[in-house]
Amino acid sequence: MGENKAFAEIGGVRLIDRTIALFRDLFNEIILVTNEPSDYLDLDAIIVTDIIPGKGALGGMYTGLFFARNERAFAAACDMPFLNRSFITWMMENSGNCDVLVPAPADGLQPLHAVYSRRCLPAIKKLIDDDRLQIRLFYKRCRTVEIPESVLRSFDPEGTMFLNINSQDDLEQARLRLT
Repeated sequence: MGENKAFAEIGGVRLIDRTIALFRDLFNEIILVTNEPSDYLDLDAIIVTDIIPGKGALGGMYTGLFFARNERAFAAACDMPFLNRSFITWMMENSGNCDVLVPAPADGLQPLHAVYSRRCLPAIKKLIDDDRLQIRLFYKRCRTVEIPESVLRSFDPEGTMFLNINSQDDLEQARLRLT
């Protein structure tokens, strides 16, 4: 996009601010994993940098879980303007018997909109050590529950909660949806 997606604005509000405001209502701890911590000093969040740099989203997930005080954490990308409060609450309430609770819409799993247990840390670390950086690879090594499409649709009939911003066109489409 040519800019930091977290700072793209929709309705005059940066994506990161929308996310932090939602999380502030839902969670007692917000951890932001970034390689540019000085860019986020204005946010009311715990800001950490990758423990093991250069390992992409998997490395960021490892870092966030490592620093989490709670046993479970909801992980989300910073560029998802349609996060659904009710669905996230439902996920947290229904994640107790697994290590990973991940949405499974028809177009594929949503690993950056999922609940993870700190019990996943050894499996994630093994993948990082092996330089196998796809998040989904550790799911086989953990108790993973996939949320079926029928449940997802009950919270999000229009199918927008997993949309993310990857281009200027995506940003304009999101702005249109929110007006």
